[in-house]
Amino acid sequence: MNLKMGKENDPDHYRDLYEKEVKKNEKLIEEMADLEAEYAELKRKTDLLKNSFLFRVSKPLRNAWARFKHTCIRVKRYGSIKEIIRKLRSKRIERSAYRLHGTESFPSEEDIQKARNRKFSKDHVFSILVPLYNTDERFLRQFIESVTGQVYEGWQLCLADGSDRDHAAVGEIVGEYIKKDGRGRIRYKKLDKNEGISKNTNACFDLADGDFYALMDHDDILHPNALYEFMCLLEKKDAWYIYSDEATFKGNSIDNMITLHFKPDFAPDNLRANNYICHFSAFRRELIDIVGRFRSECDGSQDHDLILRLTGEAVHHGDGVCHVPKILYYWRSHAGSTAADINAKSYAIAAAKRAVSSYLGSLGFKDFEIESTRAFATIFRIRYALLDKPLVSIIIPNCDHADDLERCVSSITERTSYDNYEIVIVENNSTSEEIRDYYAKLNERDDITIADCGKREGFNFSKLVNTGADVAKGEYLILLNNDTQVITRNWIEELLMYALRPDVGAVGCKLYYGDYTIQHAGIVLGLGAHRTAGHTHYRLAKENLGYMGRLCYAQDVSAVTGACMMVSKTDFKEAGGFDEEFAVALNDVDFCLKLRQKGLLNIFTPFAELFHYESASRGSDVEKPDEKKAERYNREAGCFREKWKDVLSAGDPYYNPNFSLDHSNYTLKVSPAPMVE
Repeated sequence: MNLKMGKENDPDHYRDLYEKEVKKNEKLIEEMADLEAEYAELKRKTDLLKNSFLFRVSKPLRNAWARFKHTCIRVKRYGSIKEIIRKLRSKRIERSAYRLHGTESFPSEEDIQKARNRKFSKDHVFSILVPLYNTDERFLRQFIESVTGQVYEGWQLCLADGSDRDHAAVGEIVGEYIKKDGRGRIRYKKLDKNEGISKNTNACFDLADGDFYALMDHDDILHPNALYEFMCLLEKKDAWYIYSDEATFKGNSIDNMITLHFKPDFAPDNLRANNYICHFSAFRRELIDIVGRFRSECDGSQDHDLILRLTGEAVHHGDGVCHVPKILYYWRSHAGSTAADINAKSYAIAAAKRAVSSYLGSLGFKDFEIESTRAFATIFRIRYALLDKPLVSIIIPNCDHADDLERCVSSITERTSYDNYEIVIVENNSTSEEIRDYYAKLNERDDITIADCGKREGFNFSKLVNTGADVAKGEYLILLNNDTQVITRNWIEELLMYALRPDVGAVGCKLYYGDYTIQHAGIVLGLGAHRTAGHTHYRLAKENLGYMGRLCYAQDVSAVTGACMMVSKTDFKEAGGFDEEFAVALNDVDFCLKLRQKGLLNIFTPFAELFHYESASRGSDVEKPDEKKAERYNREAGCFREKWKDVLSAGDPYYNPNFSLDHSNYTLKVSPAPMVE
């Protein structure tokens, strides 16, 4: 049989390949040797230069040049030296504010005695549940003493110890403190084996008989006033779940703080995307009977899982979920801790996704996607499935400005992926031939309507919006300025996935000026010189993550801008539409507050992005007012403050009172929020 031998069966073929590889490696070795020799020569010359007299004496000049280049980069980034100085001053203020939330905030002996003499209507007992595992002695003692040193003495410390045989000292140290306390408040159980954080923590429940449970880690520290602050709040409110602000620190002192996390009041969308509640929490024992204990399948993110379930139930009881806006918990950052690096516990990322997915599933959501964001691995973008595809009416008030309107409409028709929409242009006193010609062109389209309001005196944005809503055929409305331009193709889907929810009122997007600095990322009540409302993260760069990653996930806010806002037509009508008393200013904020009064959530999503051009060059009535505009704004601002005085007095629930209302970038006040009384 005559078989034809292929290359794969030819020994000479492999010999040739081998010889080629050997020659190639020899050449690489020669090149590497040449590079090493070149590197050695460059290093010799560099060392000579660094040791020279001229190099040493020129160091001040080189440092000055480096600082100058760094300043130039900052000027380019922030726009002006004045802005840099403002930011540096803000940083100095913030660093000084940090100290006020550390040991300087601890009570004096006189304050402690005064607090302990206070009589509460009910003496609640807080069972603090802590699983121990091979805990460092220094950390263990600091943690225990932060509990035994609590101003309010109605506590139990319930410890389940899963430490291995090499760490028997953990139990011995706890024994010391049990004897020292002498009141049976420290309860300890040595576990037969370590079964993971969830099962170990669940063993703590078996030791507890308080009416509130509280959660803590075995190497962290409580503020002395933590439980006392919770008691003060319980005197005022029938809270079922309470949480505080927290700080991350490193080293031996809590004053060495890395991050201060000042949180909003309860915000369900924030919590789904990010376990912002975290530490320090306490909740009524009845909640555990309803929702169950920790689940091992969520180990690594067991707190997020339990907090989602607890708060989801707590909102149906009493005053629900309550927040004490003070730093009452110090989270230690050290090698291997989640506080130091989430990647030290990479399984926590998958566990957090499982926790959020399980909770959303329990609420009836289906076919959603959860993915990590650029802010942090456990800060999530949630893509809700669109279970309906209703007609969306895009309402655009317009007067002349043909170029702006054409840019806006073209960006919608050319870039929008959602295909069930109509455009309603509300014409208001245009006079130019250009706009008339453009309207004639638009009238050829079946999906665009020109609603002419006829001649009227003055400009009333609210009136135009209401007129557009009357004309609109869609179940959902998008209020859109004519000076905007679509960036994100699926911008309507990103808004609609929230607006479809029955608990949601208005949904707003992320708006940029033409230079990609932020124009809108949600509105805070009371922010700004007029103490009416203002935009957060204003003028920050597009790439900025925002305070604690807030520019990277959808969240609950008090209001969103009418420059791009989606709302159901039903909710729009039931809320009475835009109040025409607010002709130009604050009408969108007023409308959002009316939705909030109806018990609806307003949401900002950073995943629907548009440009907002005109106001960047024209400026707002507040930034560059002429006399007439200033008078009008002051009148409408006064009307707004009077109408919503109680709401403004209470403060924005989504903006921590420790932040200054003079700045839009979450700058800390120089004095902390007062103690709850």
